[in-house]
Amino acid sequence: MTKTNLYIDLNVLQTVPSSNINRDDTGAPKTALYGGVTRARVSSQSWKNAMRSAFKDEHVAGTRTKSAASLLATALQAHDTALDEDSALSKTAEVFKAAGIKLDKNNETGALLLISQGQINKLAEYAINNPELDKKEIKKVLKGDQSLDLALFGRMVADNPELNVEAASQVAHAVSTHEVVPEYDYYTALDDMQADDSTGAAMLGTIDFNSATLYRYANINVRELIANLNEHDAIEGIKTFIKEFLLSMPTGKQNAFANKTLPSYVMVTLRTDTPVNLVSAFEEPVTSHNGYVAPSIQRLEDEYQSTSDFVEKPTANFVLSKTASQVGEQVTNLDDLVEKVAAALTKAVQDENTND
Repeated sequence: MTKTNLYIDLNVLQTVPSSNINRDDTGAPKTALYGGVTRARVSSQSWKNAMRSAFKDEHVAGTRTKSAASLLATALQAHDTALDEDSALSKTAEVFKAAGIKLDKNNETGALLLISQGQINKLAEYAINNPELDKKEIKKVLKGDQSLDLALFGRMVADNPELNVEAASQVAHAVSTHEVVPEYDYYTALDDMQADDSTGAAMLGTIDFNSATLYRYANINVRELIANLNEHDAIEGIKTFIKEFLLSMPTGKQNAFANKTLPSYVMVTLRTDTPVNLVSAFEEPVTSHNGYVAPSIQRLEDEYQSTSDFVEKPTANFVLSKTASQVGEQVTNLDDLVEKVAAALTKAVQDENTND
């Protein structure tokens, strides 16, 4: 029996003061043209990298590297202390050849490879216990034991597409709900050793920055994540994803601006038909002389309600905000939000299993 689709939408409004958290090639904050005006922008790659750093702190992240062969060689020696370095590297080359992944003369892959510690350990165990390597078994190992970031963000292996992992999550580029005007800070620095009566700066320069109320969006295909992991780990992983999506922040120029903020508004929606990015709420830029958060919240909730003409009624909708919500069940704090989403997901999955 075909499983019902199950998606999670995360809609976030977060105000950021003077900052430059994600730079372009000139060092200026990234921007986008949307609705005919310039918006502040933070790339999805930048925010996903911040999330992966948080995942590493919670020991649920893999390693993205060209040196995966070195990791495997180390694991082989840990499993079999009789292996010397040359033997471990030779065995590693056999494993990667069987997997259809090319290594260069430095035993590095041609592109970054995201691999979990569980996969490294299983590959080492398999290679030691099986002198004759089976390509199908190696593929099976490299598709199983996925770390949370691998299961969520996926993996592309150009050398062997059979090892690709379909991403269970999509993260949008964050954009400001309003027009931004780029600014810059002119700074100078003095030499501590120069004479008191001397004039002039030892160093001078500029830093580009802007300030913005950002609309941030991500979604999770729950069924895809369960397929990549399992039901229990998927729901626990979603709890971690929500927490770190809300609390993480790219670290660009962080020391210069101390711009670490928290969201002003969070809406998490469970849907069974399709994920919905509500950025169209801000296609017409918000204008205000008294702050952007309040009118942005109103715009977002209005847009959520207007989507009811196009999509099915959501299974659940939770809102974490300092102001009263008109569209969802209000929760009291982040822990409450995470637990209520997990409970709703667990019920939806269990109901589906019971119907089978």
